[in-house]
Amino acid sequence: MRAFVFPGQGAQTIGMGRALADAYPAARAVFQEVDEALGENLSALLWEGDIETLTLTRNAQPALMATSVATMRALEAEGFAVTDAAFVAGHSLGEYSALCAAGAISLSDTARLLCIRGTAMQEAVPLGVGAMAAILGLDFATVDEIAREAAEDEVCQAANDNDPAQVVISGHKPAVERAAALAKAHGAKRALMLPVSAPFHCALMQPAASVMADAVAGVDIHEPVVPLIANVRAEPVTMPGAIRQFLVEQVTGPVRWRESVQFMAEQGVTEFWEIGAGKALSGMIKRIAPGVETRAVGMPEDIAALRG
Repeated sequence: MRAFVFPGQGAQTIGMGRALADAYPAARAVFQEVDEALGENLSALLWEGDIETLTLTRNAQPALMATSVATMRALEAEGFAVTDAAFVAGHSLGEYSALCAAGAISLSDTARLLCIRGTAMQEAVPLGVGAMAAILGLDFATVDEIAREAAEDEVCQAANDNDPAQVVISGHKPAVERAAALAKAHGAKRALMLPVSAPFHCALMQPAASVMADAVAGVDIHEPVVPLIANVRAEPVTMPGAIRQFLVEQVTGPVRWRESVQFMAEQGVTEFWEIGAGKALSGMIKRIAPGVETRAVGMPEDIAALRG
């Protein structure tokens, strides 16, 4: 049994998706449609721009989604279908890529939603007020308790449950720094402050969640052809109303990636294909479910290897 998973922010690189666009007309059409939907030449930034501009949240989110969906279209051109998977899932913004790939949201609407999402998340908290840190070597329950203790009168939450020994915390910068110090005292191998522009997936993102509630209310959402494993619930969802609700909850809620992968493995998934840029999810998946196979699919040669 197979699952298709879609990467989140941090996987972006200049040039991603270009080889696919050159090799597959269906992939090139994805980038063209995203450019038209946004009314800007995102593909030029993606292929010829600078990494600092691409990394801006409002640019990175639709760019990563476009690369993932272009990869899916290239796979489809070679006879692979999204319905070959039992489940789809995505890490944070990757959830939008998964929903688009599974036919729940149109490509144009997905691009516009992610541009709105990226802008709203960037603007929710003044630069420098929030922070995120990766805690390595402690489990989620321990980090969650540390974050609560460090919060004091501020916000500090366990934001990403990535794998058994990697949890990301998010909130007010002083509180995150307190939590990082506490984590080291509790035996964490490392506590790394992350180079992010905003504290994602915590209560400080509530203004962005309100923006997204209005935004998702204005788009058509259909039942995906493959069940989505939702970030905030780590369980399958197919009903459009629930998808709409979970996309809003996701802005302030934790990304329950470890539990999501565990659920899919328990249902019999033995093969995870990471669709789009990078290999970060594949590494996490191997640490969560060591017995499964992973494949990173983001280049023409990756697809050629699948054809055998």
